[in-house]
Formats: sequence, structure tokens, C-alpha cells
Amino acid sequence: MADSVYSAALGIRDSRVSHAPRHSLVVRITHWTGTLSFVALVISGFGIILSHPRFYWGETGGVGTPSLFDLPLPFMLGGPSGWGRYLHFQTAWVWVANLVIYVVSGMASRHFQNDLLPAKGASEWRRHLRFERPRPEEAHRYNVVQRITYLAVIFGLFPLLIWTGLAMSPALTSVWPWLVTMLGGHQSARTIHFFAAVALTLFVVVHVVMVWRAGFRQRVGAMITGNVGDMKEDA
Repeated sequence: MADSVYSAALGIRDSRVSHAPRHSLVVRITHWTGTLSFVALVISGFGIILSHPRFYWGETGGVGTPSLFDLPLPFMLGGPSGWGRYLHFQTAWVWVANLVIYVVSGMASRHFQNDLLPAKGASEWRRHLRFERPRPEEAHRYNVVQRITYLAVIFGLFPLLIWTGLAMSPALTSVWPWLVTMLGGHQSARTIHFFAAVALTLFVVVHVVMVWRAGFRQRVGAMITGNVGDMKEDA
């Protein structure tokens, strides 16, 4: 979600922060690398699903066995699964490496502690739940819901996607069988991976919508140049 959605929506202006550095070089590089990786993962993941749009629970599952649920998609056995799996596997490692760089950098710069860790006390919660107008000094900071959402995605959803993805690899599970046994089997890992991917996609959609509401050109410009004030407000 855009960090200044309230300021844009309510027309708040604060000259003290309009030209302040907003995003570091590491954040910008990892953001756009993650964006391109996410697009490639979605496309390749969709190609994999088209080859078998059925999901199961447990260790095994396939044509002729009862499924947990079926997606309303054409059943294309042997379709785009080949290139989809290759692209998905290769891109996943780029995405994981990019995530590690982002997390290590965020820890070192105390970005998570300073910008994402919810403040102690109930005052911020009460103001947000009452839909109170943000104070001028709060307009360009993450609100409490944004902070919790980002932390949940970074330290909850991302690790779950990585774990379930690794659990679907026979080569890895032959060495570390606990990767898949703790999830209930290979098919369980695939099903959990699918739902986690859907949750991440929904998060990205909401994020883009909120960025659009806050001023798309300005926010994207800030993520390119690092400064909020480098581009004019959207009309």
C-alpha cells in the first residue's frame, strides 16, 4: 500500500518532507527486481496450473484420483508445463536471492524496526480505527495496518512460499524429507503454495491500487529516483 495514501486522498501537503529522500538505492533495486520476478513467476505459474488445474491433499494425486478442488480452467496435459516449470524454477532463485538482500539490508539499516514495527501504545490504533485525519507528521509514514501487512507478507507469506516451493522438489526432499512431511505431503505443499501465491497476488493488486490513489506518477517516480519530490503530484 502506498505510504502516503492518506495524504494524497485528503490533500495534505507538508513542505518539510516533499523533497526528502524516501527510498534507498538497495530498496529501489530490490523493488524492481522483485516486481519483474513476480511477473515471471505469475506467468510461469499459470502455465504450470494449465497443465493440471486440480489440487489434492496428502502425498499423491493425479488423473483418476479424487481431487480436493478443481479450477475452472482447460485441462492441458503436457501443455505449457515444460517451459513454465523451467522459468518458474529459475526465476524463483532470483526472487529468493533478491528477498535475502532486501531483508539483510532492512535489518542493517533498521528499516523494519524504524518504519514497519508498529508503535507501542493504543493511540495509533484508536486513531486509525476511528478513521481520524492523520497528523501532518504522519502523512508520509506507514500507518499501523500497512506496517502489520508488510511485516506479515515479508516474514510470513514469503517464507511460506519459499518453504512450500522447496517442498515440491524431489531432489531437495530426498535430502531433507522434513520439508515435505511437515506439510503433509507433496500434494499438500502444492495446494498450500497455490493459496499463498493467490494471497500474494491479491496483496500486489491492492498495493498497486493504493499507489494509484496516492498519485501513481509521483510514487513510481519516487521508487525510481528515491525522492518523493522529484515528480509533481498527479492532477
